[in-house]
Amino acid sequence: MVRTEISLFLQNAPGQLGELTSLLADAGINIDALTIQDASAYVQELFKARGKSLKRIASVASYNSMRKDSAQFALIRLLVDGTDKAVDLLSRNEYVFDIMPVIAVELENEPGELAKLASRFGQEGVNINYVYGSVTSRKDRCLFVFCPEDIDLATRIFREP
Repeated sequence: MVRTEISLFLQNAPGQLGELTSLLADAGINIDALTIQDASAYVQELFKARGKSLKRIASVASYNSMRKDSAQFALIRLLVDGTDKAVDLLSRNEYVFDIMPVIAVELENEPGELAKLASRFGQEGVNINYVYGSVTSRKDRCLFVFCPEDIDLATRIFREP
């Protein structure tokens, strides 16, 4: 199913994640999925992509400075049960964020389930930019979040029998 993911940069410092999650909790917004990574890895990938396309928008010195500064931040991606409410709340609290469509899929917690889905994406020519997921116990289903390059093509996979 297509869901809206919220991506934001958060200062990589004690208490910042607690403040963000408390803000959401106090508003009655539940987090369905979350991943956090050091933003420097994300920024480095952007630099590599820009370098390959030869479309640099800043000097090498500026890129190196941005890479160093980005280690002070974390990139947070999350799915919530009240996206519109969360977007409004984050805006009012001056968070800088972006939203994008992703595919969220519940899978059986069995060996090979993720492989089947990932293989199907590949067979259909859908490149996956990133994926994250989790499960709480062997009896529960897994929730995996996929960010495909082509959301329309990825969505069609789930409409077919």
